[in-house]
Amino acid sequence: MRYIYSIIKADYLQRTRSYAFLITLAITFYAAYSFVPPPTASYTTLNIVGYKGVYNSAWVGYVSGMMTAIMLSLYGFFLVNGGIKKDIETEVGLIIATTPITNFGYLISKMFSNLLVLLTIAGCTFVVSIIMFFVRTSGSPFIIGNFLIPYLLFVVPAMFAISALAVIAEVFLGKRSILQYIVFFFFFGILMANVNGQKNETLAVLIDPFGVRTMTNSIKNQVNTQFHEHITAVNLGFTFARKRAFQIFEWNGITITSLFLFSRLLWIFFAFGVVYLSSPFFHRFDFNQSAGKKKKTSTGEHQNITPEFASTGISRALMPPLVTDYGILPFIKTELLLLIRKGSKWFWLVIGGLSLSMLFAPIGVAHSYLLPVLWFLQVTRWSELATKEETNRLHYFTYASYKPLQRMLPAQILAGVILAIVLALPLILRYALALDGYSIINIINGAIFIVLLAVCLGIVSRGKKLFEILFFLLTYTLTQKIPFADYLGAVTHDSQVVYMAVVLGSNAVLGLISFAVRNYQSRHL
Repeated sequence: MRYIYSIIKADYLQRTRSYAFLITLAITFYAAYSFVPPPTASYTTLNIVGYKGVYNSAWVGYVSGMMTAIMLSLYGFFLVNGGIKKDIETEVGLIIATTPITNFGYLISKMFSNLLVLLTIAGCTFVVSIIMFFVRTSGSPFIIGNFLIPYLLFVVPAMFAISALAVIAEVFLGKRSILQYIVFFFFFGILMANVNGQKNETLAVLIDPFGVRTMTNSIKNQVNTQFHEHITAVNLGFTFARKRAFQIFEWNGITITSLFLFSRLLWIFFAFGVVYLSSPFFHRFDFNQSAGKKKKTSTGEHQNITPEFASTGISRALMPPLVTDYGILPFIKTELLLLIRKGSKWFWLVIGGLSLSMLFAPIGVAHSYLLPVLWFLQVTRWSELATKEETNRLHYFTYASYKPLQRMLPAQILAGVILAIVLALPLILRYALALDGYSIINIINGAIFIVLLAVCLGIVSRGKKLFEILFFLLTYTLTQKIPFADYLGAVTHDSQVVYMAVVLGSNAVLGLISFAVRNYQSRHL
């Protein structure tokens, strides 16, 4: 138990003291503020066509708790994922492997550290939701139970599940980060689809880690009973729609049943169960077999090499000529090779197939869904554009090189933009044949934006985690056709000129911040 507590404490402190956590926390504050929109807002977070709930303590508390459970589950996985990988990179795992702690003990400590990080963020949204109650309402009594119940019954079980999934993803998929993200994305999508589409009410409640079905059914049944309606769906999430006439009703929370309480405990037991079942497959930082193969291969190679300078010493004539090139092109070539060679070669078949599919899919589907997903598959490549020097402890050399701001950083940005544009070429070609110049410019602006966002967040946070979280949220919200997340012109806007100006302005701001912060870092090692 002593070892488990020490790992949990050290891991939690290390994560919460990072720039990525602090910036994520700031974003969470804003998200919690938006969960309860003002009456004049152009969006809703819980939409019932023709009806609107009174902003009492139950409505504010439950909606905020439900949105926290869903949204924090979405980006929380990306935030806490990578704990085992961090121990491998820092070689702390080698020390842990020599201790008496069991595989299950180590993995459960990682799950609890993940859980504490997520609950810290959830606790902040809990406080903001109470503040928003007093800001948004007037005259309704404050009932603390209407805030505690949704956070305890909706948020906590969901965070247990996400914390456990982040651990077992690393156990079975190792360092394949992009594969972990894809599997989690599909798992989350399938889970939400089954919850909303499941006809068996008992099964729908049991497989729902967020409590969505219980809450939406409670609201739907009250509206149908009170107004003699036959509403079949309640939309939960950010919904942008034109203002329409609506009727007001007062909702006072869910009815807690034994089935619902059992489903909450079921997901907590699920978290412990999957971690326990995955513990026999944990490598426990034992890489002797792979290291032995490498050692054997390298030994065989050295046996065939005859030393050139053993008897004669070092001769400059035998060495390759020294070529001096102070241009930027060699840097761009090197950065492109690093981007292309990262990850599995077989994965490029998937990327290439997805890129070519944009030639044949409906152009709207290609622009709104295929291209965002295709670019998201490059998240692990772009997230390391400006961070790999510090990760590999080479920044002492690169920052001291000849004109790093004029050569290296622009080369990294250009390499990332070139990769994005090359992947989008099939769609660009279709727009060129259709003489749609606006869409081509929007795609190029989007490529520049996403690469500059990766570089800027990487430089500011000195890590890749923050960009991975934001890029996932951008991709998810864009596929939901939410206008403010449209960075590549996939959604129709009232004014194309204003939209392009906003994207160009964002690119300029991101570029200025990137160069300014990198200039400061290079002068203050």
